[in-house]
Amino acid sequence: EIEAKYTKKMQVLRDELDLRRKTEIHEVEERKNSQIGELMRHHEKAFSDIKNYYNDITLKNLALISLLKEQVEEMKKRENHLEKEKADVLLQNKQLKEPLQQAQEQVSELQKKLAHYNKDKEALTNTKAHLKVTQKELKDLQWEHEVLEQRFSKVQAERDELYQKFTRAINEVQQKTGFKNLLLERKLKGLLSVLEKKEVELSEVFAASNLDPGALSLVSHKLEDVLDSKNTTIKDLQLQLARVCKAHDDMLRTLEAKLTAFGIPLDNLGFEPLASHVLGQ
Repeated sequence: EIEAKYTKKMQVLRDELDLRRKTEIHEVEERKNSQIGELMRHHEKAFSDIKNYYNDITLKNLALISLLKEQVEEMKKRENHLEKEKADVLLQNKQLKEPLQQAQEQVSELQKKLAHYNKDKEALTNTKAHLKVTQKELKDLQWEHEVLEQRFSKVQAERDELYQKFTRAINEVQQKTGFKNLLLERKLKGLLSVLEKKEVELSEVFAASNLDPGALSLVSHKLEDVLDSKNTTIKDLQLQLARVCKAHDDMLRTLEAKLTAFGIPLDNLGFEPLASHVLGQ
């Protein structure tokens, strides 16, 4: 009994579940059909819109193609016209090419002449300026030449006068120096000769006399003092002679230097200056 009861309940439950399943399936199919219909409507609308859009594009493209064809025709006409104009221009260029080349050559030649003209003009201007400077320098040089000629005449006169003075002075000095040197040499020779004689006489006196050694020593000392005094006198005379000879030689060198500075040859003196020689040297 319980089994039958549960079997019946199970059957009832199955029927309810089956009915619910069928109901849900029916609802799902209705929703599916509704969505399918909605999608089809949307697709049809989209297809219609696309069709209309492409139809419009096609119409516009056809219109554009027609317009472009017309423009192409127009451009072909213009191109033909331009080709004709181009041919005419080329022909004109060909006809004008030779005159243009000649004109260009003339322009080049004229430009060269213009450059030479500008150079010549600049050179002429520089030459004029240099000529003015040269003329001024020439005037200055002429003036300096006149001044130098005057100075030269004056210097030449002074040179001649100085030459005469030097000649007279040299003659006088040479005469005085030669005479003085001669006197000094003679005096020195005389003193030397006297000294030698005195020494000989003294030796003879010492040899002939029978003086004691003390007196002989005293006489010898006195004699040595006398000899020293005479030697000192001789040295002083030699020193004076050397000074006079040196002054004479210095004066000769000064004269030669002055004559050389003034451009006067030594041969023009009329005599040959003699260099002095110190006795004993």
